[in-house]
Amino acid sequence: MSRYTIFNTPFVKTFLRMLSLMLLKILGWKAEGPLPDKIKYLIIVAPHTSNWDVFYGVMLAFALKLDARFMAKKELFRWPFGPVIRWLGGIATDRALHSNAVDKMVRLFNNNDEFVLAIAPEGTRHKVSHWKSGFYHIAKGANVPILMAFIDFALKKGGAGPLLFPSGDIDSDMLTIRNFYLTVKGKHSDKSSPAAVMKNS
Repeated sequence: MSRYTIFNTPFVKTFLRMLSLMLLKILGWKAEGPLPDKIKYLIIVAPHTSNWDVFYGVMLAFALKLDARFMAKKELFRWPFGPVIRWLGGIATDRALHSNAVDKMVRLFNNNDEFVLAIAPEGTRHKVSHWKSGFYHIAKGANVPILMAFIDFALKKGGAGPLLFPSGDIDSDMLTIRNFYLTVKGKHSDKSSPAAVMKNS
């Protein structure tokens, strides 16, 4: 599976990276890496409390040379934004069909030699009682590690954190994830959701 060819041309990728690095510097932000030396992995990005997360997330992705796909609700793919979202790597999903979305992403991992998928596990920028567990089931089903990525508005930095290889013990793994994000501050800290999942969710 590939996106529009223009995105993968060296000139465009270099231009977008230079532009992103320049903007991040002007805004006082720093990109932290490096990305994993792996061809398949799943990225969780948290906390998600503002539409500004997308703005900084895209710039950080370009700055770190990240070439990833991401899940987005199908309603966003309507004209005129649909072509742009697809160009950036968006994959349309139906939030009402949770299990279908998990199976679809697992198949994409299995059917591609190289595949990186980014997910905001909170599922919304509003405060919720728990994260959606789909990201974990995708990673476990596809046998790929989870990269803990972050956007910290307090420290004005974002990028790649540690890798977690799902053990199958979701409670134990979520505790590791929770501990990493405890000190990461979203733009609206009061909207940050705890890194926890519901049983059988």
